[in-house]
Amino acid sequence: MALSPKTIHEARLKAKAKRRLRKTSSRDSGRGDSFSDNGDPSRGTNGTVPPTSPKSKLLDRKSRAGKGRGLPKKGGAGGKGVWGPPGEVYDLEEVDVKDPNYDEAQENCVYETVVPPLEEGDFEKTLTPIVQEYFEHGDTNEVAELLGELNLGSMSSGVPMLAVSLALEAKASHRELTSRLLADLCGRVLSRRDVESSFDKLLRELPDLVLDTPGAPQLVGQFIARAVKDKILSKSYLDGYKGKVDCVHARAALDRAAVLLKMGMGGLRIDNLWGTGGGQRPVTQLVREMTLLLKEYLLSGDNKEAERCLRELEVPHFHHEFVYEAIVMVLESKGEKTFKMVLQLLKFLWVSSIITVDQMRRGYERVYMDIAEINIDVPRAYFILEQFVDKSFSAGFICEKLRDLCPSRSLVQSNTFPHQLLSVSSLVSRSVCAVLAKFLW
Repeated sequence: MALSPKTIHEARLKAKAKRRLRKTSSRDSGRGDSFSDNGDPSRGTNGTVPPTSPKSKLLDRKSRAGKGRGLPKKGGAGGKGVWGPPGEVYDLEEVDVKDPNYDEAQENCVYETVVPPLEEGDFEKTLTPIVQEYFEHGDTNEVAELLGELNLGSMSSGVPMLAVSLALEAKASHRELTSRLLADLCGRVLSRRDVESSFDKLLRELPDLVLDTPGAPQLVGQFIARAVKDKILSKSYLDGYKGKVDCVHARAALDRAAVLLKMGMGGLRIDNLWGTGGGQRPVTQLVREMTLLLKEYLLSGDNKEAERCLRELEVPHFHHEFVYEAIVMVLESKGEKTFKMVLQLLKFLWVSSIITVDQMRRGYERVYMDIAEINIDVPRAYFILEQFVDKSFSAGFICEKLRDLCPSRSLVQSNTFPHQLLSVSSLVSRSVCAVLAKFLW
């Protein structure tokens, strides 16, 4: 049956209206408006009004629960990874006992950092650099802090033994530092029992220590005597070994300690048993020891012995004092023997690199500065100094510039020479001084 044009037109209108209705409903579904099939606004199919959520409220920060004043969260300092405005302090959050994860046993817990115990294989590897660095800086407090950070456990008795073993192969100043370290660590990091156990092990291992350090028995005996004097070993420590020692080296060490303690009762200062090495000694003591060294050299004439004694002073930064004292000794001497021997010694120490270029230069410059005062007591000081400087340059251990800085005696012979020029004569070359002297004459 054929449809009339009118019917077709009405069907097209209805289809177009339905399409418009579906499009409008999908766009405005959140506005609470819905249309029935006839296009009129009405309630939902069940007679209820659907929830409204206008687009204008999508970005609204007001609370949808009906609480709050509608202010932005965190005072406007919100955002991902932000805890609030700068300077805000949060109170401790109270524990909720109704929380399913609440555990009453954890409420009063105290958390501490647990340091694992130091393994035996890492003991020497860890402590050796600490002791060696201590030989450089000499700060016992730093060593105590480093050892306190380690969990030594039962291996704490190995600390004195390791320190003494390293000191046996070091200098006398390092042995003095080791004795001080043991005295300062006892009571803080070590106990007296740890010190006693450590010296017991040292006495048992002396046969092996002698292979590397032949004088180990005497040195260990001195360490024991010093430890008894510092009260980190009991006075009855030596009595416990009487008649019980079979090792020759251990017996020698104990005998050495007993002799030193007996001498200490007679007035020997055991607390200064090793001496004070390096720059820790007072300047007056270093000057006195250098003067004695030079006097002994003038009596013996042994260059190597003088070199050894100068090395044992362990003050390479103070060798300019040795050069100064040597030259002053030449100026104050009356014969040529001292002149030649001191010249020979300085050349020997220069060739063996004991005295550096800087130390040699500083020693000569100090003499140049003090020559005016020395000349008061030694009238021929300028003449002797000029000869000694010329010989030193000929020997090759001072440069031409240092030779030319030597004050000229011709300026001093002039009565009209101003006193002000005497103070700067050490800074003017000899050739310039000679010209000035000739002009003033």
